[in-house]
Amino acid sequence: MARKRIREDDEAAIDITPMMDIVFIMLIFFIVTTSFVKEAGIDVNKPEAAQAVKKPSATIFIAVRANGEIWMDKRTVDIERVSANIERLRAESPTDTIIVQADKEAKHGIVMEVMDQIKAADPALVISIAGETK
Repeated sequence: MARKRIREDDEAAIDITPMMDIVFIMLIFFIVTTSFVKEAGIDVNKPEAAQAVKKPSATIFIAVRANGEIWMDKRTVDIERVSANIERLRAESPTDTIIVQADKEAKHGIVMEVMDQIKAADPALVISIAGETK
């Protein structure tokens, strides 16, 4: 019978493959569960509000500039196309709240037309007007 002799000069090695598998699984989990927010694409000079209440988070932002431009998804949009763009963005990431960021110098009529287009897309949508808090 031959005996196997263990040599003392052999070093023990730790297999890190299972640890790497867990790290990759965690990375995939965090990527999948991350929510992506689509900003309007511009900064507007929002009016200040003394009694602002924090609204639920939303993934669709619409910005109305002082010169009447309407921005959605980092591009300008015609007033007639707001409803179609909302439907497209809601198909990508469903939400029931849309935040309108209107410049304090924006025309009231344009903001109301944007709100009408939002309600035309879905009457159950919640419209939140973003303003600066004091």
